[in-house]
Amino acid sequence: MSADSFSKDSRLLEVSDLRIAFPNSEGENRVVHGIDFSVDAGGQTVALLGESGSGKSVSCLALTRLLPEDGACRLSGSIRFEDREVLAMNPRELRALRGAGIAYIFQEPSASLNPVFTVGQQIAEAVKLHRPDLNDVTARVVELLELVGIRDAEKRRKAYPHEMSGGMQQRVMIAMALACEPKLLVADEPTTALDVTIQAQIMDLLRDLRTKLGMSIVLITHNFGIVKGFADEVMVMYQGEIVERGRVNEVLENPQHAYTRALIACIPKLGAKRKRLSTIGEAMASE
Repeated sequence: MSADSFSKDSRLLEVSDLRIAFPNSEGENRVVHGIDFSVDAGGQTVALLGESGSGKSVSCLALTRLLPEDGACRLSGSIRFEDREVLAMNPRELRALRGAGIAYIFQEPSASLNPVFTVGQQIAEAVKLHRPDLNDVTARVVELLELVGIRDAEKRRKAYPHEMSGGMQQRVMIAMALACEPKLLVADEPTTALDVTIQAQIMDLLRDLRTKLGMSIVLITHNFGIVKGFADEVMVMYQGEIVERGRVNEVLENPQHAYTRALIACIPKLGAKRKRLSTIGEAMASE
């Protein structure tokens, strides 16, 4: 399905006027200031792009209310998933949403995996939690490992995280996220700390899984390089606001906001003679 064929009729996720604040001794720290975006069902990929601290990850954690509650965080606005309001869901409904509706893969898989359990045990835990109907959990674990391209899956399921490379660990994290066959996958900086070759392999894997499973994706990144050729649309986030959005090629070729231009200016270019790359601040100041 092409990006042009997505329509409001196939809307999977719709976020309206999302605001996030964390109370502190001085009142509150407002980190997201009324953002709006949507993702359609059936494989649309939307990239949320910006430097660290711009509000990307916290906005996506809000999608399933994974942020602190009991007054530690204030959420307002609307988050509708399959036309149901997430901010009104009770704990049982949230448990059903997390994993089966929206699943996450995070950066630094070595920090996300438990070092004292095998990768097979950790994937099996996710399967048992969300698919209690399955009789053969081990077979499902092997199937998931094979799905993400891990060879000799029957043997590798018995390995501990430290016995795997960073790329293999990230594939395990993706397998865990797919255990519940989510309709939306949030990939938060999925290639951080991986070398360039492995980054390409992980992005190719996500592209293949999107096609095979019809799964929509929100990609969080600061890297324009992995967005091109992968995402349908891009939203550029700066200081808690979405300052630019559009088709990826359009934004790359004709950026409208100074911050977007500054991000693009910081991308290394072959053959360019520079002593060093400009900082974001320097690039914006030169506008």
